[in-house]
Amino acid sequence: MTTSSKSKRPQADADEAAVRERILEAAFTAFMENGYAAASTIEIATRARVSKRELYALVGNKQEMLIACIGGRARRLQLAADLPVPRDRETLAEILSSFGAQLIREVSDPTVIAVFRLAIAETTQAPEVARTLDALGREATRTALRKIMTQAQEFGLLEGRAVDLVEQFYGLLWGDLMIGLLLGVAERPPPREIALRARRASKAFLRLHSSET
Repeated sequence: MTTSSKSKRPQADADEAAVRERILEAAFTAFMENGYAAASTIEIATRARVSKRELYALVGNKQEMLIACIGGRARRLQLAADLPVPRDRETLAEILSSFGAQLIREVSDPTVIAVFRLAIAETTQAPEVARTLDALGREATRTALRKIMTQAQEFGLLEGRAVDLVEQFYGLLWGDLMIGLLLGVAERPPPREIALRARRASKAFLRLHSSET
């Protein structure tokens, strides 16, 4: 490969990434407006101003577009690499508060709520929407929280099955907020309220397990 060719490759990669992002934005908009089952690759290609050949080459078929759209949002819920290990109750409280606030902040985003509504609406026509959302979104957060609970158990801070502890914390964190958001009768909480809600859930959870230390 010549020097000229090498210098052009990074620019070509950047151009492809930009086009891919445009395709995914077009796909997401089409899914939201028309439903997953009714949205066509031709419509998506037209919205993204690309050919069908380019669409398939850069992203893939419609299901692969769906996975990419949901997966990109699910990655925002991954735990930070430098998250402290819950060696004591104070640290565990901080971790749960931080995780809970991040979860509410990301899930209550209007585009994420729209994905949940799409999955519900497409349960019969396109059940793969719900399966993809569950695998890439909901399960990702549960896996991350199970890790926190398991680490806390290793330091003698909690007892019981990690999966049950996760569900318990989720119940305290969300209450009926998610139902309200899905129905459109509740608004996305402001940052201060999100932080307060997460701290309250963390304190309530640890109070329930105060006798286990």
